[in-house]
Formats: sequence, C-alpha cells, structure tokens
Amino acid sequence: MTEAWLKRGQIFDPASRASHPKLLTHAANPLPIRIEGDTYRCFYSARDAQQRSSVGAVDIDFETRKVVREFNKPFFTHGNEGTFYSDGVSIGNCYVADGTQYMLFMGWHNPTDSHWRGEIGRLIVTPELELELESTTPLIGLNEQDPISLSYPWVHKNSETDFHMWFGSTKSWDAGNGEMLHTIEHATSVDGHNWIRNQDPIPSEIGVAQAFSRPTVLKTPGENYRMWFSYRCGTGRTYRIGHARSNDAMTWHLHLDETCIPTTSTGWDSEMVEYPFVFEHEQSTYMLYNGNSYGKTGFGLAQLQSSC
Repeated sequence: MTEAWLKRGQIFDPASRASHPKLLTHAANPLPIRIEGDTYRCFYSARDAQQRSSVGAVDIDFETRKVVREFNKPFFTHGNEGTFYSDGVSIGNCYVADGTQYMLFMGWHNPTDSHWRGEIGRLIVTPELELELESTTPLIGLNEQDPISLSYPWVHKNSETDFHMWFGSTKSWDAGNGEMLHTIEHATSVDGHNWIRNQDPIPSEIGVAQAFSRPTVLKTPGENYRMWFSYRCGTGRTYRIGHARSNDAMTWHLHLDETCIPTTSTGWDSEMVEYPFVFEHEQSTYMLYNGNSYGKTGFGLAQLQSSC
C-alpha cells in the first residue's frame, strides 16, 4: 500500500505574528474548525518566554492558502501553578457530545523536583468559537495503568453511543537507547464523557518506532480506520510522520513507510515533520502539519493525491 501527498507549502509562519507575551513563538498542533466555505479557524499552541504554551488562532482560506484573519491574543492560556496544565496546553481535536463541542488538550505540568508530565483535559468550544475550561480536574488522568505521563488526545465519534479515544502514554523515559517509550493507547465511551481504557496500544518497536505523538484518525467508506502520527525511533533522527490501519479501531498494523511526507532539503520543514491533523474538505483529504523545532516555524498543508 502506498499513498502520495502533495505539499502545498507553509501557510502560517508565527514569526510574522504580532507580539503577545503568551504568543511569542511556535504554532504547534494545528487544529482546524470550519467557519464557512473554504475558511477555517486554525487553533494552535504557542509559547511564552518560559516555554509555556497557550492556544492562539488564525483564520485561513484553504482555497487560496492565505491567512484572512489573525488573532493577536490567546483564546486560552495555561493555568496557574499547581494546576495540571500550569506549564502548557497542547491541543488535540474537537468532537460533539450531547450537543456541546469540546476541544481536547494535553496539559503540561513541570514540577521543580521531578520530571515533567502530562494529563488530558477538555475545553468547551462555544458557538462563537471561544474556549472555556470545563474542569480543573483532568478528563483522563494518571492511574495505575498509565502512571507516568499522558499526551495528545484524539476522539473519533461513530454515533451517540460509540466514541473512541487515542492518546499517548509514557511507559519509560528511557527504553535503553536514550529515547522514551511512549505508545498510543485506546479508550472507549458510550456518552463521550466517561471513558474506559483498553489494552490495545498501537504496535511499537524499539529502534524503529517507540516515541509516538499526536494521533489523527479518519474512518474510510469501507469501514476501515486510518491513523497518522509523528514518531521517533531512538537513532537520533527527528520526528517523522507515520501511518497505521485498522479494521475495527482496536487492532492496528503499522505502515510507517506508507506516508510519503518527507523533509525538504531547505526551509521551514527541512529538519522534521510532525504533529499531523488530517481532515476532509470538499471531497479532498488534507493534512496540517508542523515542521522544524516542534512548530517554531509554524505549519503547512499537504493534500492527499492517491492512496491504495
């Protein structure tokens, strides 16, 4: 199986953004919400001088691939000291439950006396596309099954009683080759609010694919599931974008070489490609993704040309 993606170029460079203390650098984890026609509000995670991330946004016309409106203030900022999101907010995706649209996020916490860790929270997306924190308690927190750190949630809704979530879970900060073992785990829900974690991780392999992040999932007309994600292998190579397939959302098979979105020889994505967000628009499949330095150079767009 192979697929071909056509890079449409960098569509937002945060270096051109008007300065705000919470939006100094980066535009990581792009998340598009359609406003009307070809225009989407693209939320992203930006950083302040202390590297704490908050949520900013720009409106982009995907037909022209131009920014049509830029917001110079954050839509949501990281929390106060002691909260589970005190040191950053990395956004995942949106879904609707009981008529309310939610945006999932990874909350960063960086204690002075221990390793940083993440847990999963939820924002309410208002009809005006404002963001409000639902609860100061994590939606998905650390427990005996996932005791170290959680990351980058993604929810896929099949029906009002069939929700799937994929999220990252750290198994070890060092798997023996200087790289973490961070797998993508699975949970299900019958209402979109209460989640049951399963033992069905995406396959990992030390030295090949062992540090996953930011899963993004589409369900194809043939009732199959496709997932894209960024991953590292522990050889010193930076993030790349990989792919997996499943017939039932539970059992997955890796197809790491199937997604051909390579780095370029020069420019904004010459060192790494990561944090994909795949979505469908006007009968085409697109991917927003980040480039160098974990989103410091902003995000670009790719369009799926063929897949088999």
